[in-house]
Amino acid sequence: MDQLIAADPTRIGPYRLIARLGAGGMGLVYLGRSEGGRTVAVKVVQAEHAGHPDFRRRFAREVAAARRVGGEWTAAVLDADPEAAVPWVATQYIPGPDLRTVVAEDFGPLPEHSVHTLANRLAVALQAVHGAGLIHRDLKPSNVLVTVDGPRVIDFGIARAMDSLAGDSLHTRTGMLIGSPGFMSPEQVRGLELTPASDVFCLGAVLVYAATGRLLFSAGDSGLNAHLFRVAEEEPDLTGVPPSLTGLVRACLAKDPAERPTPEQVAEHTAVDQPGEWLPGTVLAQLGRRAARLLDYAPEVSAEAPAARPDPRVPSLPHQHQPAPPAYAPTAPAHGFGPPPAALQDPAAPHPRRWWGLGVIALAQLPVLLDVMAFNIALPSVQAELDLSGDGLNPAVSAYVLAFGGLLLLGGHIADLVGAKRALVIGLAGFALASVLGGSAGDPGLLIAARALQGAFAALLTPSALSLVSTGFPDPRERARAFGIYAAVAAGGGALGLLTGGWLAEALSWRLALYACVPLAALALTGAATLLPGRPGRAGARFDWLGGLLGSAGTAALLYGLDEAGRLHWTAPLPLGLIAVGVLLLGAFLWWQAVASGPLLAPHLTRDRDRAGCVLAMALAGAGMLALLPTLTIWLQYVHGHGPGMTGVMILPVAASAVIAATQVAARLQHRTAPRVLIVSGLVTAAVGLMLLAGIDSGSGYGPHVVPGMLLAGFGTGLAFVPVFATATAGAAPRHSGAASGILLAAQQVGEAIGVVLLTGLITARLNDASEDDHSEALLHGYTDTLWWAAGALLLAALVAGLMVTARPPGAPGASGVNAPRRTAG
Repeated sequence: MDQLIAADPTRIGPYRLIARLGAGGMGLVYLGRSEGGRTVAVKVVQAEHAGHPDFRRRFAREVAAARRVGGEWTAAVLDADPEAAVPWVATQYIPGPDLRTVVAEDFGPLPEHSVHTLANRLAVALQAVHGAGLIHRDLKPSNVLVTVDGPRVIDFGIARAMDSLAGDSLHTRTGMLIGSPGFMSPEQVRGLELTPASDVFCLGAVLVYAATGRLLFSAGDSGLNAHLFRVAEEEPDLTGVPPSLTGLVRACLAKDPAERPTPEQVAEHTAVDQPGEWLPGTVLAQLGRRAARLLDYAPEVSAEAPAARPDPRVPSLPHQHQPAPPAYAPTAPAHGFGPPPAALQDPAAPHPRRWWGLGVIALAQLPVLLDVMAFNIALPSVQAELDLSGDGLNPAVSAYVLAFGGLLLLGGHIADLVGAKRALVIGLAGFALASVLGGSAGDPGLLIAARALQGAFAALLTPSALSLVSTGFPDPRERARAFGIYAAVAAGGGALGLLTGGWLAEALSWRLALYACVPLAALALTGAATLLPGRPGRAGARFDWLGGLLGSAGTAALLYGLDEAGRLHWTAPLPLGLIAVGVLLLGAFLWWQAVASGPLLAPHLTRDRDRAGCVLAMALAGAGMLALLPTLTIWLQYVHGHGPGMTGVMILPVAASAVIAATQVAARLQHRTAPRVLIVSGLVTAAVGLMLLAGIDSGSGYGPHVVPGMLLAGFGTGLAFVPVFATATAGAAPRHSGAASGILLAAQQVGEAIGVVLLTGLITARLNDASEDDHSEALLHGYTDTLWWAAGALLLAALVAGLMVTARPPGAPGASGVNAPRRTAG
């Protein structure tokens, strides 16, 4: 819904227009109110169609027939004027989104009982339409509106009127297709005479979409001609349709119209006899809130242009009347209706200060990166002062890793519930306070607790930051640039953190290194509070406590088991038991997400092939790229004797090349290049870089193998991370973007934990086989062995991405990367 613009009329017929609802093939749609206060949807025909006499005659006949359509599950035609300069028709306004919005953007495919009810109500609606002598001809998800008490069919009769423009062709004289790809019957494809059975075929296609989220016959995945051939000749793929409806849907999709059931038979087969609501509770609650908001909507009066009032000092002249609104002649469906009223702004609309906000988001990542690097470099000082040690990783390090990785899914869920901005602010404030607590710790227990708190708050702010990026830039070009900047921080931030953390560890104490995170966090906190958009959370949504518990416990157990596997061995009972428990808990988590009414992960997040491919690729890439910085650090510090600060300087080519690849290459190609191409190219390039680095030895200088290897590794990482982040979060409804971010980041942490096990195991094996005099050489060989395995992990990630991630550029039909335009019909 958008506010009216200057070119819009204020009235059409007896209806006062108060907002724009959208645009369709017929023209523009307005929200109107009658003098009695009834809310209606007023559809205005495009002027170019109104100029066709055949169209006007057919329009008048079809509207007259449509006004006779009764039935509970249709939107009644209330008024019309086919003879007006620009014909219009007013229908009952249905305060609800269309089925496409519900399935593709808000909640994902519907559960079985909802599809069952949908089939019944649509069949009853078609009975009413056919009983009035009409054929709908364009039954599709965007012509099915979803309300709390059931679906409503709209736009019946209009497609028949539009057909008068087409002659013997499938297209009108203006190039419009009669029917919609994915929801056309074989008769429509062949240009044959249509019967009511054509609507039954379309009904079957709608049910497949509602149950699976897929377009029938892979519409959008290929060219129009290939799709039309499939409709006419191939059998439909009903994978994912509930078994109780498979037979009925298959019958509706029969090629021969005579073999399809009638709407009466469909209604009888799907008669609803079970009590209860027809949609899940969370969906109904959202629909109820939306209906109340829209029906109570009144246009805002601009303070800049108050209504003109007569001046009592000036005598009124009889001939000076306010001119009537100009004759309205809308052209093709318009885009960019101007800014909507504040109360009804689309949560996905771009924020005016979004680029400043992106800078804040990038800044918010730095305290986390700086803290991790500075603390790890300062571990010897920590252990000496607080007698904090362990057989494997330092327990303070383990506490941070387990809290951070284990709570990422939960952090994303909280960001969805309370709003990403609020979650980011809470995360930054908590991280800063935990840093102060850690810096002032006087005993090991307090430091471990502080590190665990830092990890927990980092697990809240990190997915919140990614969620804000994914929802703040809907335009494809801007989205690509934004993810380029975000990925530059993610890919190059480790090297920058090593540089800064190394300098802090050398120049300051470990306590001051922790305190140094506080001013950065405070600066980011101030920017977040003032510059980031305050998008609402999922008001009324329930906290999925069981899903959060299972997901967090499973991830933490898996990470702890991998940590212990690095300290002991893969075959030791403790790591094997922990890993098994983690896998079982994560399996239970996925089961619960599939059956819960208000899950942490919305169904459309777990059923997207592109997202799954990016998550798996990120896990493998995390395992591979973890070896890069530790290997170079050991080579420069322990073999060549450089200090942490100089080591950070010498590793800067990794960060520089990652930033260039992310911001100057991937960001420019992302909106017009298939994600698969960029991801695979980047991962293979990074793998080649690791192979070059694997050739270093104790006598290698900082040159022939090292610098080219670092440049390629950094460049490939920056090139791959942009489409991975963008694709993994694309298509997620804004209210679920935090959960989508949490999935990806949790996968990265698990991958890095696997990389730790690989790295530790190979180093330990080398050290066990070496003499005391060959300690540094054995250490170096252990890390170079790891680089070869890491390169293999990156190549495996490239293979996974090549097989699973889409080959279509963002914005192409059916491709990920850009959310489809949203349409709210009346």
